[in-house]
Amino acid sequence: MTTTVCTGASAAAFPSFTSYVRTRGPVLLRTARSLTSNACDAEDLLQTALTKTYLAWERIEDHKALDGYVRRALVNTRTSQWRKRKIDEFVCEELPEPDPVPVPDPAERQVLRDTLWRAVLRLPDRQRAMVVLRYYEDLSEAQTAEVLGVSVGTVKSAVSRALGKLREDPELAHAA
Repeated sequence: MTTTVCTGASAAAFPSFTSYVRTRGPVLLRTARSLTSNACDAEDLLQTALTKTYLAWERIEDHKALDGYVRRALVNTRTSQWRKRKIDEFVCEELPEPDPVPVPDPAERQVLRDTLWRAVLRLPDRQRAMVVLRYYEDLSEAQTAEVLGVSVGTVKSAVSRALGKLREDPELAHAA
């Protein structure tokens, strides 16, 4: 890495990149603001230009020309953004709106819940208890097994058979 020795007032005024940004940041932000349509874009633009300046800091011999260097980086970066954005944006007559997601009717959802609950009540007692603990009480298989005093394997197989019966239930087939 080469180190540039600066002489004169600018070297004393800007001994580091940080001191330069602290001192000249507000002026450079105004310049960036004049190149963009809003304050957020101006901040992003200045951040990008300052990043480029930081990367070149050691190579910049004349620190009296730092403002010019950053301004050129601002303009070049903004021009690149404009060219890129021009390709990505298209004018259209109407705003493209996504298709609305159909919201299920609350009454229909309640009918389905009631139908499902009636089907669960038709299950044998042991299977019903396991389904209620697993899916209505949201217990894990291990917790369900502990509550009922059975093995985890018993819970798994009983719940599997119960879900199979629910899938085959004719009342549920018509409700879905």
